[in-house]
Amino acid sequence: MMSTIIDGKAIADKLTKSVAEEINLIKKTNSGFVPGLAAVLVGEDPASKVYVRNKKKSATSVGMEALDYYLPESTTQKELEEYVRKLSEDVKIDGILVQLPLPAHIDQEKIINVINPDKDVDGLHPYNVGLLVKGQPRFVPATPAGVQYILSESGIEVVGKHVVICGRSEIVGKPLGLLLIQRNKNANATVTMCHSRTENIRNITKQADVLIVAVGQQNFIKADMVKKGAVIIDVGTNRIQDATRKSGYRLVGDVDFENVKKIASAITPVPGGVGPMTIAMLLKNTLESAKRKNLVFD
Repeated sequence: MMSTIIDGKAIADKLTKSVAEEINLIKKTNSGFVPGLAAVLVGEDPASKVYVRNKKKSATSVGMEALDYYLPESTTQKELEEYVRKLSEDVKIDGILVQLPLPAHIDQEKIINVINPDKDVDGLHPYNVGLLVKGQPRFVPATPAGVQYILSESGIEVVGKHVVICGRSEIVGKPLGLLLIQRNKNANATVTMCHSRTENIRNITKQADVLIVAVGQQNFIKADMVKKGAVIIDVGTNRIQDATRKSGYRLVGDVDFENVKKIASAITPVPGGVGPMTIAMLLKNTLESAKRKNLVFD
């Protein structure tokens, strides 16, 4: 069996285009409508810098105002909290994201709690997490939302299916599990969540109709862990050395792609799978925030 390679970039490009079209449409009756997205980066992490730069490029391309704030590694907890609080009060800004991970001396949870829930387009504030738990999601973290969107756009049915999620992070695993058990047409799945303490994980992953992997470990999922015909969504992004590349590295996922694709019915590649969807969903969340502020309704 040769699997379908799911083109996440094409799906993300389509969504990004629809966001741009909607912004232009709203501007025809509201010329002052310019969604504002603020990104805060603390420190000099190269990967985070690239990610923030890509977010800015994408936001600008759809007609948003993208504001980047680069703070030194030495920024204190109090200074960062005050900075985020000011952004939360700025009427020009509709979406705020604080690039994670933060330096070790910063309490990440306290920073997230300072973000205005109405501008929490990353969906990490306890208020927005609570709405997701209650089945009334407003802002859903971008990567889980992107995974669900990929499944829907690819015509992959999850209603009644056994979805196994490997990884229980606050950013991907937990919210994705909550998202896929919602009572709607793109959810209603039976979800099993695995993690580092799960025993006999192979026995569980082989039961999955849809296997979603977000553990941050190269080749974590091998062919003998996958049921024939399963759908594989690889959320992992791992850098490995590659002297043939100008950058000196290449990106791989958490799945042994070349061998698993021979068994799966569909699979996302890395790069070009889930990654592009994360930024696209962030733009969508920012647009929804701006519409809510400006009382623009569908």
